[in-house]
Amino acid sequence: MSSTEGRTIMGNETDGVGIDNIEASRVSGTEVYNTDGHHLGHIHDLVLGKRDGRVKYAIMSFGGFLGIGEEYHPLPWQVLKYDERQGGYVVGITRDQLEGAPRYAAGATPSWGDPDYGRRIDDYYRPAYI
Repeated sequence: MSSTEGRTIMGNETDGVGIDNIEASRVSGTEVYNTDGHHLGHIHDLVLGKRDGRVKYAIMSFGGFLGIGEEYHPLPWQVLKYDERQGGYVVGITRDQLEGAPRYAAGATPSWGDPDYGRRIDDYYRPAYI
C-alpha cells in the first residue's frame, strides 16, 4: 500500500474512501445501463436525506441532445447496482418503462417537499426492489 497526494492505492483502487464506498462527486456523470446493456443516461445528481445522510435518489439525465430536451428521472438509489465491467450503474428497467417513469424537465423544480412525490417515484420502481 502506498499513498500519493493523500489517496491510498490498494490494487486498482485509488479512491481514498475504500473499495465499497465512493465520493458523491465521482458518482455524478457515471453512466447508467439497463440489464440488457443498453445505455440509458448518466447520473446528474443525488438527493440525500438531510437527517439520516442516506442517498435517497439518483437523478438520471435521459434523452436530449447537447442539453436540449434533456429530462431528469429520479431513481430510488436501491434500484441501482454498480457493474464494474461496464463502469456504470445498472437498473432493471427498459427504455419503454423509463418513458412512463416519473420525470421532470431540465430547469423545472421537482416537488421534493411533497411526500406524495417521493411515494409516486418509489411506487413506480417498487417491482425492481423485489
